[in-house]
Formats: sequence, structure tokens, C-alpha cells
Amino acid sequence: MRNRWGILAILFVVRLTIAFQFQSVAAVAPLLQQTFGVGLADIGILIGLYFTPGIVLALPGGAIGRTLGDKPTTIAALLLMTAGSLLMATTDIWGWQMAGRLASGAGGVLLTVQLTKMGTDWFAGKEIATAMAIFVNSWPAGVAISLLVLPALGTAYGAGAVFLASGALTAVGIVLIAFYQPPPATTASAASPGQLDPLALLAVIVAGMIWGLYNIGFAMIFSFGPSLLAERGWSIAAAGSAISLVMWLSVISVPAGGYLADRFKRPFLLAIAASLVVAGLLAWLTRSDAVIPILILGGLIGGVPAGPIMSLAARVLVPETRAIGMGVFYTLFYAAMMLGPAVAGRLAKSAGTAAVALDLGALTVLACPPLMWLFERIVSVRHRRAQS
Repeated sequence: MRNRWGILAILFVVRLTIAFQFQSVAAVAPLLQQTFGVGLADIGILIGLYFTPGIVLALPGGAIGRTLGDKPTTIAALLLMTAGSLLMATTDIWGWQMAGRLASGAGGVLLTVQLTKMGTDWFAGKEIATAMAIFVNSWPAGVAISLLVLPALGTAYGAGAVFLASGALTAVGIVLIAFYQPPPATTASAASPGQLDPLALLAVIVAGMIWGLYNIGFAMIFSFGPSLLAERGWSIAAAGSAISLVMWLSVISVPAGGYLADRFKRPFLLAIAASLVVAGLLAWLTRSDAVIPILILGGLIGGVPAGPIMSLAARVLVPETRAIGMGVFYTLFYAAMMLGPAVAGRLAKSAGTAAVALDLGALTVLACPPLMWLFERIVSVRHRRAQS
């Protein structure tokens, strides 16, 4: 397959398996608490464990993909994700649940870094914000599907069935990735070593911080939102369906944000304005009974910054530095996403309510606009030095 939009469709579905697997814990968090006798802090740790391998694997993950190639790396990652799900499905020991989560997360890290590099290979300089927005859209789509399917599946058949479903989906991803082909322009350069200059490295670090902090805020909705609604008397299935509204509407707002960024050439203003609104909605959700209107607004606006943020790294990376650059980008992202749910779970336990987790999310989203300004300044300085 040589059509870049067809390639993007394959990458979309394969990346969707990561979101589905990640959400498999949060979607049935109340059920896991009952089954294993654990609290919100333990659930927060289990959620965050999915991203823990990213701190040590994201950076070498780019080098691994460069050495082994796109297809072998992605298939190995999907096999690791499948094995982790099967382990979680077949054990009733909490420690082994954590081990399975770590194995799944390790595969998810390798897959995320590689798929992002593969998507950038096809779209660098060609509708990059739109393409990255569609690519990122696989995350809310996967989470939304899991929120609709997994709570009902878990209630009917238990937590093991939830993890089996997750493993089956990653196995489907192995079949799909067989149809991927690299773009001709990157075949020759893939074997050439590349090194990031200091300002490019700093820009990628800031971009990774922005993506990590924004995702912490957004993740608080679907990680602790179901528990917040359960505290208010909602059933597990009803809470999951309500929170899934954010994800389903994000399927519209994420590509819309990417298109608007490419169309009007004002990605930073768009991302900053949307981030401020999302922070306000997160704080409002914990203090209002107007749950459905807030969730609808969150879905319509929350996805807008995704494409512009994900396209940041492509502005300072060339094919030779893309693998290592994406590794740096995702190292920062995974560090944030490992710490975020764990800290949120601890705070929720101390306060006795999941509302604190969403307030933390509001604060992390508020930190993104100043970092966006910093990124723009770094790129501007780098451009002036290159011209001189």
C-alpha cells in the first residue's frame, strides 16, 4: 500500500489498540476494587504502571525501531501487549496484575514511538497537523469504545474477560500491520545516523512536556471520571457511558483542530485558547451537577489542541533525527503519564474523593500555554541562528 491516507488508516487502527488496553483498567476500576480488595490509590498506581516502561524504553525504542525496522518492531510490541493482557486475564494475584500491566505498557511504549515515527515519515511537510490529529484521534476512539464495551463485559463475565478482549484486539493489530509499507523517501535515509542539535533537542523536550501535561489533564476525565460519578450514585455502566461522551466527541474535535491549524496557520492561538477552556471545564465538573453538558463541551473542545501539539516535534526533526527525537518526546510524555495517575490516586485517597484528581488535571492543562510560548521562542531562536 502506497497511499498515505490508507497507511494512516492502518496506523490509526493499530494505535487504537493501545488506548483500548490502557483504558481496560480504568473502565472497570470499581469492579477491580471489589475483586481484589484494593483502593483508589492502588487503581491509580495500576493505571500509571502502563506508562512506567516509557521512561526507560521510549528513548532506546527509537533506536530499536531503527535497527530492527518498522514492521518487526511493531509486531514485537503487539506480541508483548497481547502477553500482558493474557497474564492479567488469568491471574487473581494483584502482584501479577501489576506485572502484566508493565508488560503491556512496555509493548505500548515501543508501539507508540514507532507508529508516531511511521506516521511522520509519510506526512512530514504534507498536512502534518491534520494527519497527526487523525492519528492521535485513535486514542479517544479506543478509549470511547472501551468505555462502552468493557464495563458491560466486566459486569457480565468478570475482569478476566475484559483483559482477554484487550489481548484479542492487539492480536488483530498484528494482522493489520502486515499491510504497512514505508515511504520511498525514508528508505535510504533510515540507515544514516542523525544527531539532534542542542536547540532542536530542547524544543523536543518542551514539546514532550506539553503533550504529557495536557494528556494528564485529559486522562483524569476517563481515569477518575467513572469513579467520581460512582461516588454520586451512578452505576458502573452508566458512568462509563457518560464519560465516553468526551471520547466520542473528541473523535470529531481532534481532526477538526488539526484541520483548522493547517487551514488558518494559527496552531498556537488555537491550542492555547482550547487549553484554557478545558482547564475550566475540568474544575467545573467536580463542582457541578451539570455532568452531561460539561462532558459534551469537554469532548468538543478537548481534542482541538491534539493535532497542533503532536505536530510540534516535526518542526525541528528531519528523517535522520526522527527516531531519536520521537524517543525523547515520548520519554517526557511517559514520565508525566506515569506520575500523573499515581499522584492523582494518592490525592484522591487522602481527600476521600476522586474530584481531587480532576482538579489536578485542570492545573496540568493550565501549565501548557506558557510551555507552548517557550517552544515557539526556542524554534524562533534556532531559525535565526540557522539563517545567520
